[in-house]
Amino acid sequence: MGSVSYEVENRVAVVTVENPPVNALSQDVRSGLSETFARFEADNDADIAVILGAGRMFIGGADISEFGKPPQSPSLPNVITHIEACTKPVVAAMHEMALGGGLEVALGAHYRMALPGTRLGLPEVKLGIMPGAGGTQRLPRLVGVDKALEMITRGTPVTADAAFGFGLVDHLGEGSDIRAAALAYARSLLADNAPARPTKDLPAAKADDAIVVWRAKLKKSVRGEVAPLTAVDAVEASTTNTFFDGLAEERRLFLHLMDTPQRAGLIHAFFAERAIAKLPEIDGIAARAVKKIGVVGGGTMGAGIATSAVLSGLAVTLVERDSAAADKARKAIAGNLDAAVTRGKLSAQRRDAILQDALKTVTDYDALSGADLVIEAVFESMEVKKDVFAQLDATLAKGAILATNTSYLDVNEIAGSTSRPEDVIGLHFFSPAHIMKLLEVVVADKTAPDVVATAFALAKKLGKTAVRAGVCDGFIGNRILSRYRTAADHMVLDGASPYQIDKAMTDFGFAMGPYQVSDLAGLDIGYATRQRKAADAHPRDRNPSFADALYHKGWLGQKTGRGYYIYDQGDRKGHPDAEVERIVDQARADAGITPRPFTDDEIVRRYMAAMVNEGACVVDEGIAQRPLDVDVVFLYGYGFPRWRGGPMKYADMTGLDAILADIRSYAEEDDHFWSPSPLLEKLVAEGRAFDSLNQR
Repeated sequence: MGSVSYEVENRVAVVTVENPPVNALSQDVRSGLSETFARFEADNDADIAVILGAGRMFIGGADISEFGKPPQSPSLPNVITHIEACTKPVVAAMHEMALGGGLEVALGAHYRMALPGTRLGLPEVKLGIMPGAGGTQRLPRLVGVDKALEMITRGTPVTADAAFGFGLVDHLGEGSDIRAAALAYARSLLADNAPARPTKDLPAAKADDAIVVWRAKLKKSVRGEVAPLTAVDAVEASTTNTFFDGLAEERRLFLHLMDTPQRAGLIHAFFAERAIAKLPEIDGIAARAVKKIGVVGGGTMGAGIATSAVLSGLAVTLVERDSAAADKARKAIAGNLDAAVTRGKLSAQRRDAILQDALKTVTDYDALSGADLVIEAVFESMEVKKDVFAQLDATLAKGAILATNTSYLDVNEIAGSTSRPEDVIGLHFFSPAHIMKLLEVVVADKTAPDVVATAFALAKKLGKTAVRAGVCDGFIGNRILSRYRTAADHMVLDGASPYQIDKAMTDFGFAMGPYQVSDLAGLDIGYATRQRKAADAHPRDRNPSFADALYHKGWLGQKTGRGYYIYDQGDRKGHPDAEVERIVDQARADAGITPRPFTDDEIVRRYMAAMVNEGACVVDEGIAQRPLDVDVVFLYGYGFPRWRGGPMKYADMTGLDAILADIRSYAEEDDHFWSPSPLLEKLVAEGRAFDSLNQR
């Protein structure tokens, strides 16, 4: 439950918060701090106090186990006000991390010190809320409005060095012993007769133009999120009100955000990310050691996978079909590393060391003989992949893992072509693989549990978010994508413009609409998928002939300068193309369709109904183990608006009965495409939500 200890050493009161693993501000800790500072104020043997965090960090913020429960006294704002009101000086001594309410405690102290490497932040906007214990009122007084808004509205932690530079931290300690550093700083303050210095007594910051600039910037960038703009209102209150009136306004705005659906969506996303790796099948199972990996294929995906691996400290051997292709792959990886240097994510020295020591590009499979794991990333053809796996099966040592990066193909069939199906697994990376966080871990029927555990361990090493998927065409993400993309194509055939659909879905919160995504990926990808599935097509399937027409014209999207949009030189956003509209009109005429108008609301409802319905089928069939797995796939791999929590959480918040009613309504015109998921029908009949399945 957490505790707070108090001891005095040579007139310095040492207040230590101990609530592992992150020293969260539980009710016990809040009570302990309140009682301890009342004791300090009355203690004639103590002239100054330091607040420390036991163990690995200072204070990591609120206690997530209290989320969604009735608040318990004392409240954190009152505790911090109590600390700040002390007539003797109080020092917050921070190490490793001071986040959220933890940093707000430090803001309520009179002096702040940190060890080098400490990260300080107010990440509340990432949970759909904002600082609610004085952060929006104290931080501007210390660092100014512009810097306060940067920290609060972005939610990204800053380093101790940076915080010292702009005045958030008063002193940088030395060494790694936070207690020793804190005592040394406290004694130096006593020697200087440093007084209590409440942040609330500092002059209110001047708004200047920062409020206007940040509000305009956020209206363009946050795409429907309410918390960042509400935080701007709270910071503005710090510039126009007395301190305590500002606190009252902050609290009002904070409580308003606590009741928004966006908070529920973001909290769901927060917990879902932490639940995805908790799989009974690998509980207690040790992962195999992976230090050297191989990559077969040096195209966009293979080069991206290799880049991700070398950036994570792994030795990589990449095999290509000939020297020219191997050299091209090496140049692509070097280009990715150069970009990381430009972004400040990698030093030039480390880049050079990686290219010299950690990366080999070769043409001989024998170079993979010492690899612990090899990832195949070649052309999406079962025959080609089986040939690669036959060579890997003959080359790799016993115990080495064979992984395929296929996006759609049957991993069971690939595994069955080897003599070691238990060592075969799917690792479906998303492009660009060195940037995108999602990794679908596709578990075949005979995949060994320790291979699954190794895949999740590798994902963590690579900084990826791994989601377990079963075997089917497209696994979780691409299977569902195929369904809702088909729904979009149906709407275009029936009268909606591709540009209206893109706008409706970006207004909903997606970073890009489906036709913008097609242009980015390349229209040849969609054409190849349609061709692959053509042999199994149902007579009632509706063919998006307009998409085929664009392919045959060579309009493949951004890479050719024209797809659904026209891309002038240097223009990656593109603009609508009247010729595309004419091609769509012709497709409708050829199909004998009289177009009708669509509202943006209908577009969103149809698009989301198709996504949710297929998501329910994926869960029902065990391809995804829980609805939250579907949510995480779409949050990390498909640009789903995080503040909506994912498609299954969106469905819960919308109401499963409403989603089902829409599907049944659409089925009246097309009962081939619109067939309600049995799981969706079952949950509605039982009055349950998808979230009820996340606890199993």
